[in-house]
Amino acid sequence: MASLKKTLMKRGMKLMSDPRVMKLMQDERVMKAVMTAMSMPGKVQSFTQEQAEKLAKALDLATEDEVKDLKRTVRRLEEEMARMQKKESERPSSPMPAGKKRSSSAD
Repeated sequence: MASLKKTLMKRGMKLMSDPRVMKLMQDERVMKAVMTAMSMPGKVQSFTQEQAEKLAKALDLATEDEVKDLKRTVRRLEEEMARMQKKESERPSSPMPAGKKRSSSAD
């Protein structure tokens, strides 16, 4: 793919040095058409993404971004739980406060 891009760039640069092409590129209509053509892939991609999100919402499905956010949240909560468990296990066990009885099944 990179070699194709290089080849296209070389040919494009060669064309740009041609006086006929230079004259053509000075035409406002041609430049407008070129700019429109160059922006088309981005427009198509954003339109497709918007339509996919609308479809997912209509079908009550989670989008890829929502799943990533959920995974990130779950991972953060798991890390927080691990920290809390470690902190709890490092704390010395405290004796039962005075006045409290342990429940027994003999009552």
